[in-house]
Parts: sequence; structure tokens; C-alpha cells
Amino acid sequence: MHGSKEEPDLRQRLSELQREHRQLDARIAEMENAAAVNQIEITRMKKRKLWLKDEIARIEDQIFPDIIA
Repeated sequence: MHGSKEEPDLRQRLSELQREHRQLDARIAEMENAAAVNQIEITRMKKRKLWLKDEIARIEDQIFPDIIA
């Protein structure tokens, strides 16, 4: 663990993003199984989900940087 003052903030943000990502995943699955599928809304949510995944990876890289020995 790194003693950065910023790390608790990053961990909090990471947790929030991961929670939103899971919620979107569940909502997309619900919508895809619904009788009336709103493809535009599903596409928008999938784009948001991809953005969240990239943001999660970026924050994880800041918290847990690769150490090359």
C-alpha cells in the first residue's frame, strides 16, 4: 500500500464506479429480457459501462501500479 493522501479518495471513487458498473450490468440484462426492448437506451448504457470499466482500470493502476523488478 502506498501512503498517498489521495489513495483513500481513489479507493472511494473506485468503489463507486464498480457499484455503478454492476448496477448498469443488471439493468442492461433486465432491459434485454423485457418484452419491449429499447435498443437506443441499452446502447447508451453499454457505452457508459465501457467508460466505467476504463475508468476503473485507470484508478486501479493508480492505486496498484505495476512494479517492474
